[in-house]
Amino acid sequence: MQTVKIVISGQVQGVGFRPFVFNLAEMLDVNGTVSNNEEGVIIFAQASKEIVDSFYKALLKEAPILSKIDKHYITEVNHKKFKDFKIIPSENASGLNLQLTPDFGICDKCKNEINDPKNARYNYPFTTCVHCGPRWAITKTFPFERHHTSIDEFKMCQACENEYSDPRNRRFHSQTNSCGECGIQLKLIDNESELVSTNNALIFNTIHRLLIEESIIAIKNTSGFLLCCDARNDNVVRKLRQKKNRPEKPFALLYPSVEKLKTHFSINLDIEKELTAVERPIVIIPTSIKNKTPIASSVAPGLNQLGVMLPNSPLLQLLANEIDFPIVATSGNISGSPVLSDNLEALELLGSIADYFLLHNLKIEHPQDDSVIKVSNNSNERVLFRRSRGFAPNYYAPKIENKKNVMAMGAHLKSTISYMPNDYIYISQYLGHLDNYGVYERFGKESSSFMNIFQQKPAVVLVDKHPSYQSTLFGKELAESIGAEFQEIQHHKAHFASILAEHSLFTSPKEILGVVWDGTGFGNDHQIWGGEFFKYHNGKMQRIAHFDYYDWLAGDKMAKEPRLSLFSLVDEVASIMTKKFNPKETKIYKELKKKNKLKTSSVGRLFDAVASLLDICDINTYEGEAAIKLENHVLGYDLKKCNSYASVFGNDHLSANAIINGVQSDIDSGIEKPQIICNFLFTLAKLIIDVANHNGIKSIACSGGVFQNTVLLDMLKEIAGNEYELFFNRNLSPNDENISLGQIMYYLNGVDS
Repeated sequence: MQTVKIVISGQVQGVGFRPFVFNLAEMLDVNGTVSNNEEGVIIFAQASKEIVDSFYKALLKEAPILSKIDKHYITEVNHKKFKDFKIIPSENASGLNLQLTPDFGICDKCKNEINDPKNARYNYPFTTCVHCGPRWAITKTFPFERHHTSIDEFKMCQACENEYSDPRNRRFHSQTNSCGECGIQLKLIDNESELVSTNNALIFNTIHRLLIEESIIAIKNTSGFLLCCDARNDNVVRKLRQKKNRPEKPFALLYPSVEKLKTHFSINLDIEKELTAVERPIVIIPTSIKNKTPIASSVAPGLNQLGVMLPNSPLLQLLANEIDFPIVATSGNISGSPVLSDNLEALELLGSIADYFLLHNLKIEHPQDDSVIKVSNNSNERVLFRRSRGFAPNYYAPKIENKKNVMAMGAHLKSTISYMPNDYIYISQYLGHLDNYGVYERFGKESSSFMNIFQQKPAVVLVDKHPSYQSTLFGKELAESIGAEFQEIQHHKAHFASILAEHSLFTSPKEILGVVWDGTGFGNDHQIWGGEFFKYHNGKMQRIAHFDYYDWLAGDKMAKEPRLSLFSLVDEVASIMTKKFNPKETKIYKELKKKNKLKTSSVGRLFDAVASLLDICDINTYEGEAAIKLENHVLGYDLKKCNSYASVFGNDHLSANAIINGVQSDIDSGIEKPQIICNFLFTLAKLIIDVANHNGIKSIACSGGVFQNTVLLDMLKEIAGNEYELFFNRNLSPNDENISLGQIMYYLNGVDS
């Protein structure tokens, strides 16, 4: 008889691991105990050596589908008599060293139960099991036990207790277990707080009717509020736009089922896989005039793509059961503010937008937007646009030795926080733009939450070099208040470090070319970088090339008005400029250009200039509008028909001006816009390969917001062929969401600049 201690770490709490261990032990006749602890799952097992070996192998091979085992070990311990096998209460958490648990989309079994009139959970909107439901959204602290979550306010009834205690039941030790008798309560009210209904079946039937009647409904999902309306009705969609002050930014859609989606659009298997994944993200899908779609044109004005998702919770599934049409399901907030989750706050802030509110009484500890993914048309390259619900707060990467607790405060736009208090890195959900006070408050709460969960304060605080970023100022104040080491890390080097981390390239013996293109970042020379080339080798990161500098005009206004980027790059007396600026504006900006000392290498602003030159977008009504609409004109391409506007050799070496001149020449020659845009993107892709060749480098890593352009990615992959290794951000967005991770990895790897 042998007694062993087994520790399994990773994403192993809140995924049904302990029930799995219990049933496996029962099947193999193993005695002992299983519990959660600060490292993950701890098992004491007693049986013959042969059975213990079989038990250990089966634990690893047959682990629950939602688990992600990172490390495991087994050691023999002093003999102790166990009469049977039990799940015992978790040990007190101290020095947590395990991955946390993200939210999981509704599983098929729970979906079947809420649809079955004979089932006790018929029409119950908060049905969960060990395989699905909210986790991070309701977490107060860890290990993941009911009393560490906000659902602990709901005491399980006897029927739920029986399920929880029954090893044969799917809800055996399901920490989020509840039902209509003991669980979360739902109510539908109008925007005057007058009660409409508390009957679940009647509520969703009523919402169906209200949607058809052009009502806007604020729905509290398990991760935060959504603003919903009938996506087929142009009048109500325009009303939502007006009330939310969101003139053109596309709305996301909720489709009742993937089958219904396929009746309107052609989607490939890669897109379907993303839509039905356990994270249930919004997936950006292509559209065309061939699609038989009832979607109102005001849902995504002027775009040939739509962001769609499937029901991710029982609540949304019950709504989907009542409707056979797509609805707008956009973040429940005031534009620019964080997604709301508190009932009273939502009634106050959304009362002027929504006609009705669907509320529940479960407290959401970590509100999260829906994650967003796009799959490129040609190469099926997967690009994460927003990393939030379903992905946060874990980051899966090879371990790195960490002797200090490190917190990285990220960037100013698309902010995230990364924390490494142990062997793991934890990355917050997307938080938003820190110009907004509500986002700044949420940013502070999430940083405090990390410190509270792990009961540790960082010994090191990392920030962006930009002296005016709110994340930088917050980090500096935090470091001073707790006596932590404080270090600034350049924005684009953090971008590059994020992708080196994602692909475990810090220890690669090869030279790696880092291509970091975005809209703005504070450079080491105090200029605005954004068209950068770095070389990484043997722990050293060097800036080896960049787009030639051009004038940065009118501060942050330049990012909001693509026409200003064009003004910076062309002769201000050019005929096209008289159409875009009145004489007074021309005079003002001409004087600014003469006196200006601030320069930029930004490729993001180059995209803006091209969009303006082609009369696609002069003023952005939402971030990235010009670049999105530029890509939107490309329905396909043939590299053989593409021409380059510049090369890395000669006088037009990495010149934005040369590219603008090339675009203008094509316009003058009568070339169609789609082909000009293809030529522009081809030029950029070819420049990357040219710089790699010029420096004799065959491994290329690309990061920064520009690389959300999936046509550029496809072209680059096609040009590179098998001759070059290409690396893109895969588990993080290429935009500024990855900055916080890059800061940590730059610091921990001791990169020498």
